[in-house]
Parts: sequence; structure tokens; C-alpha cells
Amino acid sequence: MSHPPLPLRIVQPRLVLARIVLASTSRYRAELLRRLVPEFEQAAPHTDESPLPNEAPAACALRLAIAKAQAVAGTCGDALVIGSDQVAEVDGVVLGKPGDSERARAQLTASSGRRVHFHTALCLFDARHGRKQTHVDHTQVRFRDLAPAEIARYVEREQPLDCAGSFKGEGLGISLFAAIDSHDPTALIGLPLIALARLLREAGVAVP
Repeated sequence: MSHPPLPLRIVQPRLVLARIVLASTSRYRAELLRRLVPEFEQAAPHTDESPLPNEAPAACALRLAIAKAQAVAGTCGDALVIGSDQVAEVDGVVLGKPGDSERARAQLTASSGRRVHFHTALCLFDARHGRKQTHVDHTQVRFRDLAPAEIARYVEREQPLDCAGSFKGEGLGISLFAAIDSHDPTALIGLPLIALARLLREAGVAVP
């Protein structure tokens, strides 16, 4: 005598309600994270962001992302802490945050007509278990040939003085580009959301 097949039982992954902390005071990263997570905290990591001697840009970005996450994790108890860092380079020369208009114009002049590589690193540190997950995104931006007047107008209008590479890709900076090669457009802004969503899911957070 045959028996009817047993119904399939779908096992859902265990979801957790976790306190999430962004190890950054950057408004750009906060705006990005808000797309995935409605509620989170922000804390300044207070880490030294100086590169090490002969350190590759991607390695520097990853080291700093981990350092930021771990620094904040040490002060916030049981939480999922997100650290991120971005390093830009053109022809092997690292482009930091310009800090003033003169340096911003100089950076954009150096980038004109060239390919600039952005290494955006991510670390999700689970302070509950001492576990870290990491990812590095690589984005290539090809700049148009920029006239000095275009550069001056852009810097005056958008004041990208706190942005690596001296532009805001989410704003008027997009007008400076000829093309962008990337797996994740949010990485260029400073926080790769495709990878972060995956890491959060792996940590048990419901995204979406």
C-alpha cells in the first residue's frame, strides 16, 4: 500500500534582531546604509588612517576598514559593527581627501583623461562572537579630458573637499566622467551595499 508523500518543510534561516553600528560619522555612508537598515547608530572610530610603507592601496583600504570596525566594537558591546574605507589611486599614486580647493583642483587636473581606481573595503564585525567578514570592491572611473575652467567651476560649486579623488559621484561629479566600470555603483560613494547586504544576511539580519 502506497503512502502519500510527506509535505516539504521549508526551513527558514534564523533571523536575529541585532544592534547595528556604523563605524563612521560620514553622512554619505549613513545615507547609503539607511537604504538597507532603518535604524542604526554611528560612532567615530578614531583610527590612524595613514598608509603603511609600501602598502598596496587595496590592502590599505581593507586594513583600515577592519581597524575601524574593531575599534568601535571594543566600545559598543554586543553589536554588528560596519567599518569601511576607500582608497583612490591614479597611475599608482594614492589620492586622499584634498582638504582645500587648491588640492582638489590639483587632484582633478591629475585625473583628467585618465583612469582612476577606487578600492572600497568593507568589514562587518560581529562583536557578539568576535567574527569578522570582509569584502573589497574595485571600481574604475575614466575621467573626461577636463578643461581648467570646468575643474574650477566644479570645485567651487560642489566643494568636494572631504572626498577621496575630489568629486561626489552621487552629485555633480558624475559630469566629470566618461565611463564607470563597477560591480556595485554604491561602492564609489563609499559603502558597497550589494556586498554589505550579503554580509548582513549571513549574520542573520533580514535584508530585505
